[in-house]
Amino acid sequence: MSAQPITFHACPAKITADRWPVDAVLALFELPMGELMLQAQQAHREHFDPTEVELATLLSVKTGGCPEDCGYCPQAARYDTGVEAQKILPLDTVLEAARAAKDSGATRFCMGAAWRSPKDRDLDQIEAMVRGVKDLGMEACVTLGMLEQHQAERLKGAGLDYYNHNLDTAPEFYENIISTRDYQDRLDTLGHVRGAGIKVCSGGIVGMGETRLQRAGLIAQLANMEPYPESVPINHLVQVPGTPLYGTERLDPLEFVRTIAVARITMPKARVRLSAGRRQLGDAVQAMCFMAGANSIFYGDKLLVTGNPEVEEDMALLKSLGLKARQAHVDARCEVTQETAAQ
Repeated sequence: MSAQPITFHACPAKITADRWPVDAVLALFELPMGELMLQAQQAHREHFDPTEVELATLLSVKTGGCPEDCGYCPQAARYDTGVEAQKILPLDTVLEAARAAKDSGATRFCMGAAWRSPKDRDLDQIEAMVRGVKDLGMEACVTLGMLEQHQAERLKGAGLDYYNHNLDTAPEFYENIISTRDYQDRLDTLGHVRGAGIKVCSGGIVGMGETRLQRAGLIAQLANMEPYPESVPINHLVQVPGTPLYGTERLDPLEFVRTIAVARITMPKARVRLSAGRRQLGDAVQAMCFMAGANSIFYGDKLLVTGNPEVEEDMALLKSLGLKARQAHVDARCEVTQETAAQ
């Protein structure tokens, strides 16, 4: 039986079951690959230049020591992964990295902190980082864990463009991955972000041992948000020794491509991003992902604490595929807004 999407409790954003029932999403996954790719390309071309890819760079501004027990995460304090807890980086260090990212072609700079949720005093430093990134002419995104409404409003006041908070997986599989927070906690944070007028960046991780039905359940949760996220990162599990998910049976790469295509069809105006795990996919599978509608990548040699393809490798791949980096200016019709995402 298909799982029904969870609803918000008194949060500004809502999830509706009307647009994409889980069964309908699963039916997309089960299409012949050629038909699925065709539908994904049609959806992509309707809203974006299919030759353009957004480049985003992610920096860990506070690494390790997280009290959560996410089974995939090497930054959890309870796992022995070789990641040492570090204090928050100085502002100058963060802005130096942002300048380097901009010089390399990135238009969005994302900052991550390994917190369950930030304390109000932590936001003073984060707000300064956001303002500094914005002064460079880049889009600013942060991922800090769970937020309260007043914290989201503070970040909006600093000029934050996007807040990343992934759903990770389908609600019925969630307890297999995390026990230190509820699925509703994630939905509540996204509601606070949306209520503050910040764009939502939310996706998930595949290859954690979930079924195809559960992958469909994740996409249904995202696609049924009202509105759906403006940015949807799809991560391929990076198996880190010392984490509980190390040794999980690896996902068929074509199933990852299918996930990208289904995300594109169900959320046609979102930026669908290839995120963690690109290194293990290889060039051929990444090329298929771009053809399936991916139009954003994390760009640089590290994602928080795990490896990522080198800048030169990425540029060579894009060139070989005839793709180009998205410029800082963008046609307004290609950006999702709260009003248009539900259309």
